[in-house]
Amino acid sequence: MLAAPKIDSFYPPRRTLMGPGPSDVYPEVLAAQSRPTIGHLDPLFVGMMDELKSLIQYAFQTENEMTLAVSAPGSAGMETCFVNLVEAGEKVIVCRNGVFGERMRQNVERVGATAVMVDNEWGEAVSPSDVEAALKAHPDAKFLAFVHAETSTGALSDAKRLCALAKQYDCLSIVDAVTSVGGVELRVDEWGIDAIYAGSQKCLSCVPGLSPVSFSPAAVAKIKARTTQVQSWFLDQTLVMGYWSGTADNSAKRSYHHTAPVNALYALHESLRILANEGLEAAWQRHADMHQILRQGLEGLGLKFVVDEASRLPQLNAVFIPAGIDDVAVRNLLLENYNLEIGAGLGALAGKAWRIGLMGFGARRENVALCLKALEEVLN
Repeated sequence: MLAAPKIDSFYPPRRTLMGPGPSDVYPEVLAAQSRPTIGHLDPLFVGMMDELKSLIQYAFQTENEMTLAVSAPGSAGMETCFVNLVEAGEKVIVCRNGVFGERMRQNVERVGATAVMVDNEWGEAVSPSDVEAALKAHPDAKFLAFVHAETSTGALSDAKRLCALAKQYDCLSIVDAVTSVGGVELRVDEWGIDAIYAGSQKCLSCVPGLSPVSFSPAAVAKIKARTTQVQSWFLDQTLVMGYWSGTADNSAKRSYHHTAPVNALYALHESLRILANEGLEAAWQRHADMHQILRQGLEGLGLKFVVDEASRLPQLNAVFIPAGIDDVAVRNLLLENYNLEIGAGLGALAGKAWRIGLMGFGARRENVALCLKALEEVLN
């Protein structure tokens, strides 16, 4: 018989998280997650699910009935949108200006569809003119997929304009809002977004592991018109919605699909409640204000931004590493001496840039001050 390992309880240090995610979690959210676990079909939990659905609708600014939290991180939210909407043989215009546009391409090809790539340089926003050229060249395309806020570079694309182009050319839009929701303006219904997914661990400042998603009536109609089964049983929304639909006072209408992550959903409920109490526009403005303070300080240290100001995300600040500076050594010193985490560059920016997050609860003056002072001391 295998001997039982002698392992102590794990007690993590208290870090200040200013990387690309996860962000600092609200204390109230951590407290909410520690509340008593109840059954995932308990009438009281079902009532909480209905509240959570309305809170997600608020964060997305949508009245879409098919709005819920996928019981897995944002990458599963991405896959949820693609496997439910896209069928083998269909054509998808995919915008790629960083790591996560490339992941969209991989999702398209894994379902047996064709990805038509619209490439822009890392650090640039998606070009609407390039997208329109692709839509004109491929009139049989069914979807336009793009990342609203590209986490690998800190670039913000014009979702409103891109979704208008999708509608003009009779395509459904699939939008990655993992880093944008709660941090910058996002209006699903007004902009005509058809399928959108986010993550709990960025500007919502919740624990990682959940992905809010929403589908427009047109997207739902496309799912219902499928001629093939969704290739993922777990992510099949025609099955999952049987659990997220129904009424709070009649839990029998909720069909069992999987055991929901009960305590994690408590946490998401609390984080979205905090966002609703602050107000979306106030949250967007707070992120913008903290970005301006951070920007001035970083430029004062001689650091240059990867993204032009017009397309720059306030909540994800990518800056070039100065010549002669050891990327890993700086990040290790920040972690060891200040309990401060900033992010490394990804893909084309690996070893060339740092990514500094100002997300949710982390978008505070004290975090900005700590980051600037710590960077100054380490760089000197």
